[in-house]
Amino acid sequence: MYLYRMGFGMWLMYLVLGAPALHTFKHYRQDCGLLSFVLMIFGFTASMVYDYFHHHDQYEMKKKWLFISYVVLAGIIYFLEFKGKGSGIDFNWILSLL
Repeated sequence: MYLYRMGFGMWLMYLVLGAPALHTFKHYRQDCGLLSFVLMIFGFTASMVYDYFHHHDQYEMKKKWLFISYVVLAGIIYFLEFKGKGSGIDFNWILSLL
């Protein structure tokens, strides 16, 4: 839980370092973003492993909601980045894996 909280704190620092008043420290912004990502992923992974062994019902529920959130996030990214740009997503690399 503390890893996730530290990751959230680094994400807040990432947002703060984007402010015009802190342009002197802007070179640390990418580091804060990357550290935030790593800490949140490690924290969530540790939480999932703990729930798998100690609270299996909660683990199954988290796993379901994690999949649903990934699908929603993929949809949001598609519509914000690729929709209307004339370039489609190339699925040939997925077919090559099969």
